Amino acid sequence: MAGWQAAAVALLAETLERLGIIDSERFRPTVDLAWPRIITGFAIMSKQTADLAMVGIAVGTAGTAGLAFALAFWEIVTMLGLGLAGGTVSLVSQNYGGEQTDRATLVVKQSILLTVALAIPIAAIFVLFADSLIGLFGAGPESLAHGRTYLVLVAPAVLFELLNLIASRTYTGVGDTFTEMVARAGGAVLNIALSAVLIFGFGLGVAGAAIGTSVSTGFVTLVLAWGMTGRSYGILGMEPSPVPVTLSGSWLEPALLWQVVEISAPEIGRRLAQGIVVFPLLWIAATFGPVVVTALEVGRRVRSLINSVNWGLSLASSSLVGQHLGANDEDEAGAYGAAIIRLSAVCYTGLAILVVVFAEPIASLFVSGSEELALAATFVAVGAISSIAFGIDGAATGALLGAGDTRLPFVASLVGRYVFALPAAALGLVTPLGVGGLYLALLLETAIPGGINYWLFRRGRWKAVSRRYRPGSGDG
Repeated sequence: MAGWQAAAVALLAETLERLGIIDSERFRPTVDLAWPRIITGFAIMSKQTADLAMVGIAVGTAGTAGLAFALAFWEIVTMLGLGLAGGTVSLVSQNYGGEQTDRATLVVKQSILLTVALAIPIAAIFVLFADSLIGLFGAGPESLAHGRTYLVLVAPAVLFELLNLIASRTYTGVGDTFTEMVARAGGAVLNIALSAVLIFGFGLGVAGAAIGTSVSTGFVTLVLAWGMTGRSYGILGMEPSPVPVTLSGSWLEPALLWQVVEISAPEIGRRLAQGIVVFPLLWIAATFGPVVVTALEVGRRVRSLINSVNWGLSLASSSLVGQHLGANDEDEAGAYGAAIIRLSAVCYTGLAILVVVFAEPIASLFVSGSEELALAATFVAVGAISSIAFGIDGAATGALLGAGDTRLPFVASLVGRYVFALPAAALGLVTPLGVGGLYLALLLETAIPGGINYWLFRRGRWKAVSRRYRPGSGDG
């Protein structure tokens, strides 16, 4: 790090400490883990956001609406992978922190077996039932055709995406977020470049976006697989995994497999609850026409870009809390969790203000007509405001996840999205609230889970839960 960069980081750390947000000695390890993950998250989220913008330019609202419908199913894949990977990072970080490297490796092997078992049937469903799946939204014929095309062509990437997430969380669990950042960022650049060539150069439209996603996701899988098997990269500062996966040795330990399932299942449920709620929201938006579908998707995609910060801070929270729990230092684990929650709230508030101020120029990257622009800009602003609670939710849930406490966050996700957000959106169909119901839904789907999970962290029950999963607990 250059001298001026080190000085800037030191000044920022001192300022945050004086403001009572996070101590300097905790800020540096948090940032070291978080910043590569933030870039990684931005790279991942930017791919679909860029695809949406390019399809909007090349095809129009019928194309963006069809892409929005197909991306809802791709989001299910991502959420499923994030849930399974959540169990992986919890057990890897605790075992690695407790110097049980062989057991951490075995955790990764269990996760890979589960990934393959899940990915193959999902990919088959995408190919065989694409028309029926996109038809669930009541899409028009043009949007239906575009959505079907994307879903079929992206199906081969399902396995790649799930394996990528397991590898990413493994690196995070051992405190290395740089290696996956380089791999993911390279994949994002390849995705955007390839999609642009295929969409504009070859006129493939939505098909070009799908092919770009599949090829780039496969590329990232190959890059990460190289290091996950213990091979040295030799360049760019990337490191082989310290918990390497090889064909030799045991691949199945029922007790450990059960721990992965036990921790991952509620986290998968929480993530799926977050992803599945998009389906009725898009169906409601579709009743107002493809312009509203596009505007909602633009708002959600911009919020996803803001939420890239969570990719870093949430995973830093999981890793640092998990490692200190693995070392039986509960007080330090709690201090890290609380500090990262405060830091996340500050970061998200600043980003939300910035996006609200520039909501219209941001929306203009996706739509052009005056009516479409005004509507999309409103969704962008509402999505930005709702992201503040997303930040608190992510950091608090990250700390709970690091302890292996995943059941109550799952319930919080259900309550926020299905007891509050969906009914609010549905009000727009039967009252003069109209599209305003979707605005309210975006706010409630983050505010309710964020508030509940913050309360769960403050309650402290997660420390007791973690004792069941630490090295030497008797379960392994």
